[in-house]
Amino acid sequence: MDYRRNRTPGAMFFFTVVTAGRQPVFADPVQVARLRAVTKAVRARLPFDIVAAVVLPDHLHSLWQLPPEDGNYATRWGLIKAGFTRGNGLPDAARGRPARGERGVWQPRYWEHRIRDDRDLSNHLDYIHFNPVRHGLCAAPWEWPWSSFGKWVRLGMYPSRWEMPTPPTVPHSRFDP
Repeated sequence: MDYRRNRTPGAMFFFTVVTAGRQPVFADPVQVARLRAVTKAVRARLPFDIVAAVVLPDHLHSLWQLPPEDGNYATRWGLIKAGFTRGNGLPDAARGRPARGERGVWQPRYWEHRIRDDRDLSNHLDYIHFNPVRHGLCAAPWEWPWSSFGKWVRLGMYPSRWEMPTPPTVPHSRFDP
């Protein structure tokens, strides 16, 4: 059975995007800045709102709100991945020799999930912001520099020292164990 992606126009989507071979490309702040710059350029060309995001060394999670009448996140991700890969300054060993379907830096696919309601949104926001803690990269969400957690604190949606007694769960893909 083939997987059919949900392409609901104007919807909000959660994504997990992983580097090829889970290489820690984004352990380098310069590469995180490059990813942000490429994403900004793609947003200028094909607008969408980034509701929340976190960038970890070998993968990222993001929540996007697409414009009304537009469900084409695939082109946006393709442009982000290709734009980042082109001339990224990574040593050849980090880029690796792309496997079939891979573009060198990225796994060829990504996980997407359409946000269905406020509870689903809340669960995914918690998952995104707690993810660096879950992976042992920091002790608390406010310590991780490449996260939208601070934005959500400023909006009054999280206390500045938010902690979770139990890590949040969301549907997992084969890309994010």
